Amino acid sequence: MLAQSEGNYAEALQNYYEATRVEIDPYDRSYILYNIGLIHTSNREHTKALEYYFQALERNPFLPQAFNNMAVICHYVQLSPL
Repeated sequence: MLAQSEGNYAEALQNYYEATRVEIDPYDRSYILYNIGLIHTSNREHTKALEYYFQALERNPFLPQAFNNMAVICHYVQLSPL
């Protein structure tokens, strides 16, 4: 998370992808996937972000911030071209 907070998204993504390979707890995995979605959102990779938010919600349907971010992306995409 340090790399993400410092804006080093490439390193953060690498760390999160590695974490998805080893983390088996669905609840913890949901937050890893959510964080990957956040990075893709920051990079304006909306389709990828939505995919990771969906995956996070499959593992943890009580993740309101994922629903919120998905709604923001859908609203943004509706108002402006990708």
